Amino acid sequence: MALQIYNTLTRMKENFVPREPGKASMYVCGPTVYGYIHIGNARPVIFFDVVRSYLENQNYEVNYVVNFTDVDDKLIRKAEEMKLTVPEVASLFIDAYYEDLEGLGIPKATANPRVTENMDLIIAFIRELESKGYAYESGGDVFFRTKKFDGYGKLSGQNIEELQFGIRIEVDERKENPEDFVLWKAAKPGEIHWDSPWGKGRPGWHIECSAMARHHLGETMDIHGGGQDLQFPHHECEVAQSEALTGKPLASYWMHNGYVNIGGEKMSKSLGNGVLVKDLRGRYKREAIRYFMLSNHYRNPLNFSDEAMLQAERSVERIENALNNLRYRMKESADAQDGGAATPEWEKKLREIWLTFHAKMQDDFNTPDAITAVFEWVSEVNALLQRQEVSRADLEAAHKLFAEMNGVLRIAGEAEQELLDEDIDALIAERAEARKNKNWARADEIRDLLNEQGILLEDTPQGMRWRRK
Repeated sequence: MALQIYNTLTRMKENFVPREPGKASMYVCGPTVYGYIHIGNARPVIFFDVVRSYLENQNYEVNYVVNFTDVDDKLIRKAEEMKLTVPEVASLFIDAYYEDLEGLGIPKATANPRVTENMDLIIAFIRELESKGYAYESGGDVFFRTKKFDGYGKLSGQNIEELQFGIRIEVDERKENPEDFVLWKAAKPGEIHWDSPWGKGRPGWHIECSAMARHHLGETMDIHGGGQDLQFPHHECEVAQSEALTGKPLASYWMHNGYVNIGGEKMSKSLGNGVLVKDLRGRYKREAIRYFMLSNHYRNPLNFSDEAMLQAERSVERIENALNNLRYRMKESADAQDGGAATPEWEKKLREIWLTFHAKMQDDFNTPDAITAVFEWVSEVNALLQRQEVSRADLEAAHKLFAEMNGVLRIAGEAEQELLDEDIDALIAERAEARKNKNWARADEIRDLLNEQGILLEDTPQGMRWRRK
């Protein structure tokens, strides 16, 4: 099997061949930190974390860079609203971003460079473009000459001759051509600014990623990713300014995830229809959020609803029940000394699931079909556990396969500390007493706790009895 990635630039799937054997470099455009992230932002955060995890599963050493845009017009307006400085606003929401990351079960990137900490790199990058004739100063701003770069439009499929008539091109008489984009913006009175050869100002949005990506990953990286909305103009402009400077491809593979929709509209901060991750985490467990995000192919749109989240929770519960039952059976057989390998029939079944999982992941990170392989594992394990006699080796082989698949997807959590039989009996007695005293809240709390532990309560002629699911 060979890992294939759909390359936005070529509009086809290509075998992944890293520039350096055994290593993979990846840059994903991060948030503009003027507010809490919503689930539209969370989709690339979760998906590209899975890309990283799978590359690591395939024994690549991954250098994963996600930037923070910590100065721009939105931050300036937010600072005015909150009566804080721009750096204070940025720090507040960067901390919130890391909290959401932890809440989604996502480790930090290899590096999270901030624009304000890399101003010298950005200014130097612009000066190099200027020296090559790709940049020009006008009225204190510096612009990129798009017509001088022959490849402008190749990533997004835009026609440069048609762009000047598009609504997304800013009309500015200081530009040589309407489609030229800003590299450096002159500061307005009272705005945060830095000194530069063109006067006091701050960088444009596109230039920051080119400068920081080159610094951390070199002139050509393996993978550049982000949301579909970044394909044009942001990534198109990155391509132009980076490749104009170096004469080399900015990235070997471009990956773009689809939108998250709510109520039939793309979710975004600007539309004001975003569901914040911090709020979603308060309502659903992180494994369910991850499951929801990975249940559709990353290049397709994803429709958010509470019904979809509840379905995700039920799916995760089904996986975790099988996992917890397997672990319980393993615990019961802890003293078994059967040794040896798993039975050939069981090894064959697990091998087929393993092959399916990796075939789907290697087909452009097809996570929904990879999840189907996880459910095949659930079905086989549930059938295995129905047997009276199961070898310790078979149980361990099943657990090992699940650990590998879940290590990539992380759609099932660690088992809760299992209650001992005497603890269960004590809780049932406490629940009976609570019901007798009409303390319904405590009775319900105990019932929910027992249910989470996989304990079913049954009324019998002899009284309340319990059993494990």
